[in-house]
Amino acid sequence: MKFRPCIDLHNGKVKQIVGSTLTGSPGSLKTNFTSDLSSSHYAQMYRRDSLYGGHVIMLGPGNEDAAREAFQAFPQGLHAGGGITPENAGYWLDQGAAAVIVTSYVFKEGMIYEERLKEMGSLVGRDKLVLDLSCRKRGDAYYVVTDRWQKFTSTIISPETLEYFSKFCFEFLIHAADVEGKCQGIAADLIENLAEWAPVPTTYAGGVRDLNDLLRIKELGKNRLDATVGSSLDIFGGSGMKYTDAVAFNQQEEVC
Repeated sequence: MKFRPCIDLHNGKVKQIVGSTLTGSPGSLKTNFTSDLSSSHYAQMYRRDSLYGGHVIMLGPGNEDAAREAFQAFPQGLHAGGGITPENAGYWLDQGAAAVIVTSYVFKEGMIYEERLKEMGSLVGRDKLVLDLSCRKRGDAYYVVTDRWQKFTSTIISPETLEYFSKFCFEFLIHAADVEGKCQGIAADLIENLAEWAPVPTTYAGGVRDLNDLLRIKELGKNRLDATVGSSLDIFGGSGMKYTDAVAFNQQEEVC
């Protein structure tokens, strides 16, 4: 298991946002942290500490310059997400992204568009495509959500759907959107399910408070999942976990 870093961009700034508040309505957005440091600062830090496979997420327009700076500071070290389409996927790979992350483009009106999945796969290659299956819970099931995590699709996270999607990508990125950015605990049931069901490497994100939660993900995830930590890290204004401890966690995992 590895800790994966992140650079979330909103209005050109590195921010940590409560995911469920990304409604687009005036006054609805809850921001945990806005950094005075550039995206390239964080990318250079991740490069220094050999933290590969993190993600740069562009939350809306106005983030292209900051994203480009991050990829150029850490070539082939980070994945590009947020508004990725066939028209711009190649561009972000050319800018230094190691892979592109796709979600909303392959869903429309709650349905999966297999032709779009095939299109993206043939364009960039399965080995360059990460599928974002971020989800929210409704009843006893987790449903894939799109459009800044506000729109429920009809797709349930299940062994069958994960097996189906794995044909098109080499990795999943799955935010538990209901707990994302809240630093109030992880979605344990989702983690257990992903450990049992995911047929390709999978990164979980959402709710991590401290190092104990990271260790709990390792246990519940049977050492099969990686994890992203955002708002609780001291580099993003958090008090739950030191970035240096997250780096040390990775170094210990490499030894093991």
